[in-house]
Amino acid sequence: MELHELTLTQVSAKLAAGEISSVELTQASLAQIAAHEPQVHAFVTVDAEGALKAAADADALRKAGKAGPLTGVPIALKDNLSTRGLRTTCSSKMLEPYVPPFDATVVAKLRAAGAVFVGKTNLDEFAMGSSTENSAFGVTHNPWNLDRVPGGSSGGSAAAAAAGFGFGALGSDTGGSIRQPASLVGVVGLIVVK
Repeated sequence: MELHELTLTQVSAKLAAGEISSVELTQASLAQIAAHEPQVHAFVTVDAEGALKAAADADALRKAGKAGPLTGVPIALKDNLSTRGLRTTCSSKMLEPYVPPFDATVVAKLRAAGAVFVGKTNLDEFAMGSSTENSAFGVTHNPWNLDRVPGGSSGGSAAAAAAGFGFGALGSDTGGSIRQPASLVGVVGLIVVK
């Protein structure tokens, strides 16, 4: 089994057991992105440099005995979640150059847990759609059949997870924007309400 085919739970266990490093895992995710992203177009922004730095930091935390279950796990973030130092476009040309000075709460919590962000995923502009065809940065395709849509508005996140571009992906859901794409690409969509 290739690294990108492992589940989040399997990857977390392998990291904890010292069977693999976060840098190796992140390199595997980035290699999968490089090989298949042009066809799938799940991302608006891929942050290879930032991901590899975060992976090295995660490996150092693990060596120091300060790792949790998500430390060093590569994941993708929907591009409507604010990320300090990494552009957040909401898939709109209007926000194309915007680089937030702060993290969304969920991003801050994942960063504190040591997760590695491989990039920001495509969505229907401002999360208004159900196919991820309505992005200012192009259409996202279903990785299982490039002639089909992955659903939306979190279609880029669902496609990234299904294509093995990371071991999880965050989306947002107002009216089915996680549930519908998860069902169209065959991944689990979990909604947490607090």
